[in-house]
Amino acid sequence: MQELEIEFRNMLTEREYQYLIDLFRLKEEDFFEQTNYYLDTRAFALKNKQSALRIRKRSDQFELTLKTPEGKGLLETTQILGSDQAEAILNGSNIPTGSVRDLLEKLGIDYNELEMFGALTTIRAEKDYQDGLLVFDKNLYGGITDFDLEYEVENYEEGEKIFYKLLEKHEIHQEEAPNKIERFYKHVYQNKNI
Repeated sequence: MQELEIEFRNMLTEREYQYLIDLFRLKEEDFFEQTNYYLDTRAFALKNKQSALRIRKRSDQFELTLKTPEGKGLLETTQILGSDQAEAILNGSNIPTGSVRDLLEKLGIDYNELEMFGALTTIRAEKDYQDGLLVFDKNLYGGITDFDLEYEVENYEEGEKIFYKLLEKHEIHQEEAPNKIERFYKHVYQNKNI
């Protein structure tokens, strides 16, 4: 399965996050937890190609997703995994045959060298908003807790207008949010030159 991901992201303070939760009347039952396990080679071959590979666990479901640059967004190539496959990959086994492995080969990435570098857990709620999807995230990784707002859309120009108008209307400080794997690498590996 492949889809183009176009999203806008803004870091939030805890106070801004709580304000938006209240504004959109999100309740405890609207939230769910997911964990991303990030994989790359020791030389960060994927990172060096502005790409990322993760296994996402949500409830008892696992997805293997490779994100690669595509125009103004990211192309997400996803395979569903069984729990045994996910566990095997996290313990050092090869990526199973399929679309993700095929694309890794096209990128020149040796899937035999992939290692799990760590995990980031997100407590998330989603809300439909003006032909897009608002995503409210609380993220926990490497002893850090941060908050961000994402807006997933199909049209870049329209989505950009709507997202920044929302921030301005509610006096949310605009702070560019690197994607989660970038933040993970920055905080967890801040003393390493990667």
